[in-house]
Amino acid sequence: MSTCSSHIRSIGAILQRVSSNVGAALTPHRTCFIHRAFSSSSKSLHWGLPLKSFDLRAGSGGGVRKIWICSPLCMGRRSSKIATRKGAQDLKKAKWYSRVGKEVVSAMQKGGPNPVSNPILSAILEKAKELDVPKEIVERNMKRASEKGQEAYIEKIYEVYGFGGVGILIEVLTDKVTRSVSLIREIVKDCGGKMADSGSVMFRFRRARIVNVRAGDADKDQLLGIALDAGAEDVIDPPDDDEDDYEEISESYYYKIVSSPENYSAIISKLREEGIKFEPDNGSELLPINPVEVDDEAMHLNKKLMSKLLELDDVDAVYSDQK
Repeated sequence: MSTCSSHIRSIGAILQRVSSNVGAALTPHRTCFIHRAFSSSSKSLHWGLPLKSFDLRAGSGGGVRKIWICSPLCMGRRSSKIATRKGAQDLKKAKWYSRVGKEVVSAMQKGGPNPVSNPILSAILEKAKELDVPKEIVERNMKRASEKGQEAYIEKIYEVYGFGGVGILIEVLTDKVTRSVSLIREIVKDCGGKMADSGSVMFRFRRARIVNVRAGDADKDQLLGIALDAGAEDVIDPPDDDEDDYEEISESYYYKIVSSPENYSAIISKLREEGIKFEPDNGSELLPINPVEVDDEAMHLNKKLMSKLLELDDVDAVYSDQK
């Protein structure tokens, strides 16, 4: 069905361009809605398309020929944007799981497989439970830690200059530093960014514990009262997008409760008491101190760069100070 529609639209567009070049006059005639059926050897395709008809007159003494041009078929903007945001949330969760798996390997290499005698491993297993990391991921990485030839994981942060004066930080936990930095440099170069010296971007950010609450799962005033009573530093509102309706914001946007490490557990406990669903962080996040406002072009280019970086297995998180 989509192939037939595409062909009709293409032919109509070509005829319209050709007719304007040879001096033909296109006169809108009427708009109607037709319903047709195409049959094939396997099945019949039924579709209804809004069409416009035009009279095409070639020259002074030429005949008149009627052509039909089909209106374009578009996917709904709202469903497309929700799918994009859901994909971003799923990717973020997958990165959390990957990070926890690497931390399990690293902790076991340093202190052994027994959580009782290895407090670092014990803390990571507790975090895995808090983040709802699937049991098979934890078990797979515990097995991996005992394999011969498994190198130790090293944590790195790479700094990048984006577009419009935006700074970007890339968190990496890797067992091959040379591989990671090579891939990151390649993507940054291809996307038009620039690698920055250590400390050139980092000073624009601060570390904090974050609890994410879906906008539709809590009343703003209620959430603010609970968070501040439990010792939260701030509650960051979801992005302000005038094009989105309330239902889209409720499903796709999150409040961010900002906390110090000391008060994080108290906030989690309070939210559980009040029956509010939430998504914990993976230890900490980097928040921009003074977000930078950029134009649409720079925003698009920065998002493309960050998206490409997140596709790398060694990259656990990418942060920017883009507003």
